Amino acid sequence: MSGIVDIEYTAVRELRGPLVIVEGVSGVGWDEFATITLDSGERRHGLVLEVNGDLAVVQVLEDTAGMDRAATRIAFAGTPLRIPVGSGWLGRVCNGRGEPADGGPPVLGGTDAPVGGVPINPVRREPPNEPVLTGVGAVDVLTTLVRGQKLPVFSAAGLPHLELAVQIAAQATCGGEPFAVVFAGMGLTHADAAFVRAGLAARSAARELALLVNTADDPVIERLLTPRLALTVAEHLAFAQGRHVLVVMTDMTAYSEVLREVSAARGEIPARRAYPGYLYSDLASLYERCGSIKGRPGSVTVLPVLTMPAGDITHPVPDLTGYITEGQVVLSPDVHSAGTYPPVDPLASLSRLMRKGAGPGRTRADHPAVAAQLIAALARSRQVRELADLIGRPALSPTDLRFLDLDDAFRDRFLAQGTDENRSLEESLGRAWEVLLTLPRSQLGMIPADLFDAHAPPRDEEPT
Repeated sequence: MSGIVDIEYTAVRELRGPLVIVEGVSGVGWDEFATITLDSGERRHGLVLEVNGDLAVVQVLEDTAGMDRAATRIAFAGTPLRIPVGSGWLGRVCNGRGEPADGGPPVLGGTDAPVGGVPINPVRREPPNEPVLTGVGAVDVLTTLVRGQKLPVFSAAGLPHLELAVQIAAQATCGGEPFAVVFAGMGLTHADAAFVRAGLAARSAARELALLVNTADDPVIERLLTPRLALTVAEHLAFAQGRHVLVVMTDMTAYSEVLREVSAARGEIPARRAYPGYLYSDLASLYERCGSIKGRPGSVTVLPVLTMPAGDITHPVPDLTGYITEGQVVLSPDVHSAGTYPPVDPLASLSRLMRKGAGPGRTRADHPAVAAQLIAALARSRQVRELADLIGRPALSPTDLRFLDLDDAFRDRFLAQGTDENRSLEESLGRAWEVLLTLPRSQLGMIPADLFDAHAPPRDEEPT
């Protein structure tokens, strides 16, 4: 985080929250990197948020606490923030600003890249068409993650979203092709940060992981930089080195809260729930950095995790995230309270690109039909359960009772999985068949006869 220093400015007009307003500047541009020197000699770093005439608003990454307006010097680098990129990030643990947190030397690279990133030309985008297998049955079978996709996890306070994020980051694979994970944690407690480091230690030791951790007591402004660093590292690993990279970012609600804090400090007119009006475009600037490029072997897949305040899916952060991304994996408090992990709600979850990455030549020929039939059966079982609450279980037909059995079998045989259990796709699909065969053949009309005969054991049709 350094640049060529030519001029230092000392005319600091105001310190406002995480912002420094400096006057008398010349030739300073938006998003320019700045070095801030305190009277004690301490150096902090910042980014230019706004330039108006000879005034510049600088966002201080380490915050403005302890700064003296009259004794502060600011130098502008003349370029946006750039960081070294390359395989040197793999196996390293850094803070949210990219500084080593593992006792090692600074991360070095053969080249550097701007943290803001460069959008992929839509003409050169390769449509996603291959799966990223997570080892989590509910995700792999029902909401298949596809290379180059952005698929968020919607959670709520008290649900094990961090455990799920770590499990996916530790287990994910891309069919034996070169693969890496970049994990960006924002606003984590020290206990959560230790959990993440422990859960990903094996992948880090194999030099398949770059870990960036911003803890709750780190400067909050650092959280705005953390996902951008992660994506910059991932883009080089993917498009320059040919790896398939999964970027896990948690928690995007913590990120958005800081964006709201900075917006309030700037005196901007608030939009819905006091978030800035540009929340959509800011989130899109992160999520849309995923994808594949024609003629290049690598890809960037993004798995953002966010908590919905009070479980409200219409809250601005999940609402806008849903507009930008291609589906969502929704965690359910009801499933969690029943003691099932992962507490995925299959009827609220969706992967819009699943059909691109599942089926013959990608996963298995029966995969799309099994997933569709299982979702349809679960929807019917939910209706039957509501009916049973109204008229009582004895009044249900034999087929209705079988749908209730399917609901129980789904939770116990398919959904339930250990936090360190890496379940293969073959095993997950096998369990899905076990659940579906709870029903008579007449209720499995979405599965073609040839697929049914190939995967289902022979049996007598039971009366309906």
